[in-house]
Amino acid sequence: MSDGVDTGRRLVVVSNRLPFNVSVENGRLRFHESAGGLVTGLAAYIESRKRARIPSKDHVWVGWPGSTVEGDLRDLLRTEALAQFQSYPVFLSEKEMEHFYLGFCNKTLWPLFHYFTTFTAYDENSWQQYKHVNQVFCETLSQLVRQDDLVWIHDYHLMLLPRLLKARMPELSIGFFLHIPFPSFEVFRLLPARWRREILEGVLGADLIGFHTYEYTHHFLQSVLRILGHEHHMGQIVTSEKVVKVETFPMGIDFSSFVDAVDHPDIQQEAKTLRDTFPQIKIILSVDRLDYSKGIPNRLRGFEIFLEKNARYHGKVVLLMVVVPSRIGVDQYDRMKRQIEELVGKINGRFGRIDWTPIVYQYRYVPFPSLVALYSVADICLVTPLRDGMNLVAKEYVATRKEGTGVLILSEMAGASKELGDALIVNPNNREEIAEAINEALGMGIEEQKKRNELMQRRLRRYNVMRWANDFVKDLMETRELQERMRAKLLSPAIKREMIERYTKSRRRVLFLDYDGTMALLVRHPSLARPDENTLGLLRALSADPKNVPVIISGRDRTTLQAWFGHLPIGLVAEHGLWRKRSGEKWRLSKFCSSEWKTRLLPILEDYADRLPGAAVEEKEYSIAWHYRSADPDQAFLVAAEMTDHLVNLTAKTDLQVLQGSKVIEIRNTGINKGATALDWLLRDHFDFVLAMGDDWTDEDLFRVLPDSAFSIRVGVVNTNARYNLATTHEVIDLLRDFVG
Repeated sequence: MSDGVDTGRRLVVVSNRLPFNVSVENGRLRFHESAGGLVTGLAAYIESRKRARIPSKDHVWVGWPGSTVEGDLRDLLRTEALAQFQSYPVFLSEKEMEHFYLGFCNKTLWPLFHYFTTFTAYDENSWQQYKHVNQVFCETLSQLVRQDDLVWIHDYHLMLLPRLLKARMPELSIGFFLHIPFPSFEVFRLLPARWRREILEGVLGADLIGFHTYEYTHHFLQSVLRILGHEHHMGQIVTSEKVVKVETFPMGIDFSSFVDAVDHPDIQQEAKTLRDTFPQIKIILSVDRLDYSKGIPNRLRGFEIFLEKNARYHGKVVLLMVVVPSRIGVDQYDRMKRQIEELVGKINGRFGRIDWTPIVYQYRYVPFPSLVALYSVADICLVTPLRDGMNLVAKEYVATRKEGTGVLILSEMAGASKELGDALIVNPNNREEIAEAINEALGMGIEEQKKRNELMQRRLRRYNVMRWANDFVKDLMETRELQERMRAKLLSPAIKREMIERYTKSRRRVLFLDYDGTMALLVRHPSLARPDENTLGLLRALSADPKNVPVIISGRDRTTLQAWFGHLPIGLVAEHGLWRKRSGEKWRLSKFCSSEWKTRLLPILEDYADRLPGAAVEEKEYSIAWHYRSADPDQAFLVAAEMTDHLVNLTAKTDLQVLQGSKVIEIRNTGINKGATALDWLLRDHFDFVLAMGDDWTDEDLFRVLPDSAFSIRVGVVNTNARYNLATTHEVIDLLRDFVG
């Protein structure tokens, strides 16, 4: 496996918890080791960074230390944590943690994201505390982070933090990774509208967003589209501030550490003790944290059905069930613990004998050596969560099977199932299916076991946790490079000053101004975009200068433009250049066009609009526009694609174009575009200052024909033929205001 990415930059890992826990005993700090897949995985990656071609030992881990620390002990903890663990604590009170962690995180986000909607609480106080704690993390990071750091924020506890931190430090490289499932839009939308918007906007503050599976990535992109209205292109979302990349990174394990640990003498001895405890008995292993998402009761009932149907295995198989304590003191988890223990007692009472107990149940934390020993002796590993972000237990079990034997039974609802397709995949809600899988696993031949495990081990060895982290950090750096290339075209203060200076000194100026999306925000229905008095006043001020020739150059029909702007002494261009009107003159047609085709195509567009609620047909004199900004985005995508294909075939040998814009499909005569119209204006006068501003594909024709000395600006952080970009329509208005003083 390759070493860490050569970044030469400090890595700042941010998570809810530090990689250790702190307790205060008799006024003194006590440090305790912390366990978990994230801690173990990132520790391995951090070590790999030290072995890179350009070694990077510089990192810091930021998080809550696990208890409330007050007074002078805070300064001592900061010093000790940095010196011993390269960590930096975030201090929170017990009350803050109760409403944040036990409240919003584990009573709202955790159940909802795992599809347990009936368990989900919607408490405004907990939401406010969640926002507050994310703000506390931001304040702490602001004291610590440097501009050239790579900040990697982890998991659902801190979904608001990327945006908060980016607002403080816009140049900072920020990555975010979600380690639990991201639910479908239909589930995510159960959150109150304000909460869900803020959560999505919070995550989009990151430059790179990572998920374990394509399914979770897709769900996130769908929610962003439907709630915030941001489309994506191959996982790239263009917001008003920047480009955000959303990608899939399935987390691996430190494969070699599990393989090497199997041969350790102490682990070998513990494994031998386990085998001696269960002689001539097939061991089925189940290891899980106590949580309703793990499906432990279903697993037990599946095993019960197996025993009912397969009496020949009585006395020959044992389910070794280890449940790791979690969220002790929470009523829901206490009830689940009792339910599990009652089921274990019931099954053992029903099938057990003096010389055989079907289920050996342990409620305890399992240290790494004991875990490896359990993996190494288990003939079957039963991993059947009802919903799981990844589930590293499945990967760890496969990694320890050095001889290639053993069978993994894996839930299709775990993220790991997307990679470990050679396991026995089951629906965890179907107890009969679990029972059948256990029977199949017990009857599977050695060669079949080795064949399956070899394929899975090859994948896990190649895509281990270091590769996962390397890929994420590499993509984060590449995303920042992409942003910098696009940001290089943003209108800088220096260029803006130069533009205003050129404007002031010039004798004759033309200003080509698109309207919708440039001078006015895009709205759900075109009729709602009527200019307000501020916009009209700005155009009036521009036109009052005799050196200026302002021109509204739009795709709208001339009737609307005349009604909105006809009273102003400015130029007007309608239907992308088909109609034009100079100040004080009448409208005239740029090119003779036929409109007879509309009678044939208009019913087709109306038919498609009827099929798509929210779509609308706008008939102009020589063109037709089919708008779908108000329609359901998923359905609109399919209907628009079908309609475009239909129209392209119908107009293939005609003098018509089918053009796709921002939430609009337009049919018009060929040879009509904003560029040709602008050239006509430029050829009829001598301008020593030319400005053009637009926001979509129809404006690219305009940008292409302008002289090199012209100032061309595309609204939005996108690739363009324009020389510069502005992020928002507000910046367009501000620039024009600067022109008029």
